[in-house]
Amino acid sequence: MPPHSTALPSAPLPAQTPARPHDRLLPGLIRARWWALGALLLLLAIAPGLLDLPLPQQPMLAILAAVGLWNGLMHWQLHRSAGAPDATGCLLQLCIDLLAFASLLYFSGGATNPLVFMLLLPVVLSALLLSRGAVLTIAALAILLYSLLMVQFIPLELGDARRATTLHLSGMWLTFVVSAAMLAWFVMRTTDALRRRDAELARAREQTYRDERVLALGALAAGAAHELGSPLATLAVLVGEMERDTPADTTAAADMKLMREQIAYCKRIITRLTEQAGDQRSEGAESMRCDAWLEGLHAAWRSLRGECDTTFTLLGSGEPPLIVIEPTLGQGVVSVLDNALRAGAPVDLALDWNAEEVRIEVRDCGPGFSDDVLRKAGRQTFGDAAQGSGIGLLLTTASLERMGGTLELDNPRTGGARATIRLPLARIGLHV
Repeated sequence: MPPHSTALPSAPLPAQTPARPHDRLLPGLIRARWWALGALLLLLAIAPGLLDLPLPQQPMLAILAAVGLWNGLMHWQLHRSAGAPDATGCLLQLCIDLLAFASLLYFSGGATNPLVFMLLLPVVLSALLLSRGAVLTIAALAILLYSLLMVQFIPLELGDARRATTLHLSGMWLTFVVSAAMLAWFVMRTTDALRRRDAELARAREQTYRDERVLALGALAAGAAHELGSPLATLAVLVGEMERDTPADTTAAADMKLMREQIAYCKRIITRLTEQAGDQRSEGAESMRCDAWLEGLHAAWRSLRGECDTTFTLLGSGEPPLIVIEPTLGQGVVSVLDNALRAGAPVDLALDWNAEEVRIEVRDCGPGFSDDVLRKAGRQTFGDAAQGSGIGLLLTTASLERMGGTLELDNPRTGGARATIRLPLARIGLHV
């Protein structure tokens, strides 16, 4: 049996929990809070002298110190805890930010302070990342605090009305600049997230469509394997009888022997298809050195195609890694070799490896891939088998992606076409 016939089921991948929007809120909020604390400390230090603006620094510094201690505690707890924060925890953090900023505004003019509009920031964050109930809670709290700051606050002692008007207009300008920058940033982030989501949905739809076609082909192959068993058995009996009636030293006897070998090979393929139609256990897996496996696969492929013009080259240095042999991997390599042989001999097969991956490269001397094949690369349509983009390429791409690998197609400057299979050792390698 050729080396690529070794049965190995792929281990099921662990289910990945989809990322929730608020999972990224708390780490980002902690980082932003450090920056905000630094900016507020700087403003509290320079504002009284620069603007001749008396501020009750002691209570405001106490508020900033309390927020800093809380933020440090949250930072330590976040790195200590393995689980992601829940939505209730994120809601609590935003409420604390609202209360802390409202306390600072209480000592600096209340609603007359132009920076009061910064109370909208937690509302915007909750609207982007939290549930509807959390958004309503944050919005209600912000409205309540703003309303209280209109009647309860410590006024600033500004001296004359003209100077108060100038400071108020300057504060409004600063608030507008900050609000415009933050609005632009949020909108761009949201737009980028929507674009990424649309691209992921398109890829998921394409993957689902391709998987459906692969499953349909698998069911068709299983049915064909069942139906071809009887005709092949009949042919094997007939060829055996013809061999007994044919002199051993004639050309016909050699042809009969070749026919018997080909029929036996077809029966082995059908047996593998039948076995792989059901569930298999990973205990039956077999491992081989990648160079020995690919060399044996190449030799078996070459012998079944009449000693075609092809070469096998090892490019890697050092000890070849051990890999687990998946049946569909060998079938994929054979499919790529068949496409290259149809495009134009000689066909060059090369194997390279490093600490991260195994790379299999197949080159031919044909006219090269068309632009349509390079763009689709076996992902969208079956294409034309004569151009090297038929069902075999579709199945090869699907099986490689299932193992975490990729199939790259290009046309080298030296001519012909090149197909490169990249397989991560993290998925198929054995660490010894």
